[in-house]
Amino acid sequence: MAITAKDVQALRQSTGVGMMDAKRALEENNGDVQAATQWLRVHGIASAAKRADREAGEGAVAVVRDGNVAAIVELRCETDFVAKSEEFVSLVDEMAARVAAEGESATEQFKDRIETLLTTLKENISLGRVCRLEAGDDEVVETYIHHQSGRGVNAVAVVVKGGSQEVAHEIAVHIAFARPVYLKRGEVPSDEVDAERKTVEEISRNEGKPEAALPKIIEGRLNGWFKERVLLEQPYVKDEKQSIEQFLGGAVITAFAQVAIGS
Repeated sequence: MAITAKDVQALRQSTGVGMMDAKRALEENNGDVQAATQWLRVHGIASAAKRADREAGEGAVAVVRDGNVAAIVELRCETDFVAKSEEFVSLVDEMAARVAAEGESATEQFKDRIETLLTTLKENISLGRVCRLEAGDDEVVETYIHHQSGRGVNAVAVVVKGGSQEVAHEIAVHIAFARPVYLKRGEVPSDEVDAERKTVEEISRNEGKPEAALPKIIEGRLNGWFKERVLLEQPYVKDEKQSIEQFLGGAVITAFAQVAIGS
C-alpha cells in the first residue's frame, strides 16, 4: 500500500509523534493506521511524544578534555531523581567523550538510546546544548565542572592563547561562578545596549539627577552593566581589585563555553 504525506500527517496529529516515527509506523504496518497507532504504543513512542510537552527543567552536563579539544554535552529531563540516576549520568558522559573525539554531530548516534531512556524512565528526556572547543597553536584548553548529587550541573570550557594551563584553569573556575554571557564588549548586541542605556537614563531621571550630570551617571551605570556580562571586564573572583583582562596579563581568551542546568 502506498503511503502518502497525508497519511503521515494524519497519524502525526492523532498520536503526537514526529514525522519519521509516523512514517516508519505506517511502513511497518502496510499503511494500516490503526495497526500503526498500536505499533507506536507498543514501542512507547506515542506516550513519549506526549511527554515531550512537559518541561524538562532538570538534567545533567558532562565535560571532557582530550588533548587540545574540550566538549560539553547537556542532557535534559524533568526531575533531579532521573538526572542523578546512573544510566542518565553514564549516557551524558559517553556523549561528551564522543563529541570530543568526533565532533558535535556525534550526538546523532545517541538518538535511539535517548528515546529508549525516555521510554524506560517515563520522563521528557532530550538533548540540550552541545559545545566543542579546539585549541590551536600556542593555545591551551581547560575545563571545570561543578557536581551536585552525583551529576554535573555547571560545566565550563575555555581556550587561552599565550597562557599557561594554570591560568586557563583559573579562568574556567571564574566563569563557572561569574557566569559571563559575552567575551568582550563588542560582542554584546547593540539592541541590548540601547535598551539598557534607555533604562538607566529613565532611572536616573526619575531619581532627579541633575541634567548636566546625566551623561556621566548613565555611562557609569552602563559600565557596571557590562561588567556583569562581559568576561574580560568582570572583577576576578579571587581578587576583585583586578579585572579578568588584567589577570590575564599578556594572555588572550579566544573562546569559552558554559552550560549550567536551569539556565
